[in-house]
Order: sequence, then C-alpha cells, then structure tokens
Amino acid sequence: MRLHAWVAASLLAFAASGSEPGPVDAKAEVYFSPGSGCSEAIVRELGEAKQSVLVQAYSFASLPIAQAMVDAHKRGVKVYVILDKSQRTEPESSADFLANAGLHVKVDAKHHKAHNKVIIIDDEVVLTGSFNFNSTAAEQNADNLVVLRGKELAARYVENWKEHYVHSKKYRGGEQE
Repeated sequence: MRLHAWVAASLLAFAASGSEPGPVDAKAEVYFSPGSGCSEAIVRELGEAKQSVLVQAYSFASLPIAQAMVDAHKRGVKVYVILDKSQRTEPESSADFLANAGLHVKVDAKHHKAHNKVIIIDDEVVLTGSFNFNSTAAEQNADNLVVLRGKELAARYVENWKEHYVHSKKYRGGEQE
C-alpha cells in the first residue's frame, strides 16, 4: 500500500473508531522560532485580552510575556497561571514576578512534567505549540506557536485547563511539596 493511501485509510479508521473528539471550526495563524515573532505574537494577543487569561506553562522565563500578563491584570483581566513544578526552583523563572504582581499562580506537580504550553484568552483565542515562554525558545530553538481563534476549540482547552487547575497547588516560591 502506498504511503498516502495508508495515511488516508488510517485516518478513516481512526475517525470511524469513535476516538476522534470531533472537528472544530477555528481560524489559525502560525509562527516559528527563531525569528518570526512568537514572543511578539503572544504579547500582542495578551494586550488584546479583555476578560480572562488562562495559562499552562512548562517553562516560563520571558519578561516581555510576563509583563504583558501583569499589564493585563492591571487592566482588570483575570489572569490564572499553572506552571510545571520545575518552575519552583528554576533561577530564571517568572513565577515570583507573576505571583508578586498579584496573579493567581499554581504549580501542577501531579504529572512527571506539566509540559503544556497554552494560553487561552477570553474563552476564544488559544495560543499553543512547542514554544516555551522563554528567551531560548525565542532566540535559539526551532519551535512553533499556533494562534487559534474559535469559541468551540477554546472551550475544549478551558475544560482541560480546569482539570489541571483543580489538582494544582498555590505557588509559594521555591517551596517543595
């Protein structure tokens, strides 16, 4: 069987199996690093936030992104952040900066790695991809950021975010659990 026929047959079998959660309608933009403005796109989107910003981050050490979240918070936007447990002791982590600015910061220590890189804005815009929120991802790594617009898609991400928020613990500096 030729490769493209195998892929098509596999996709049809997968869709017929009931494992597929179903398609969603969303508009997308894509950015790549280094060099195509992943951090700038995130900062721009955060600047447009009106009501809420929900974050899941494995690595978070970007001052421009952290400052954009604090600025959103100062505008009255509700900003909630879930970080991987490594951010408790990572010297360059933005966790203290965010928590000290009054944002709701929690740590997801339930998993070996809380490896998500997701920002959900106003229950309508989802930023995700391999791009960690740090300068290494912006300047050195080959990463991607996808900006997705669609309420149905965002609702799925919000539900998953809530599942992790429930079992995460309040961030308390370098404290270990």
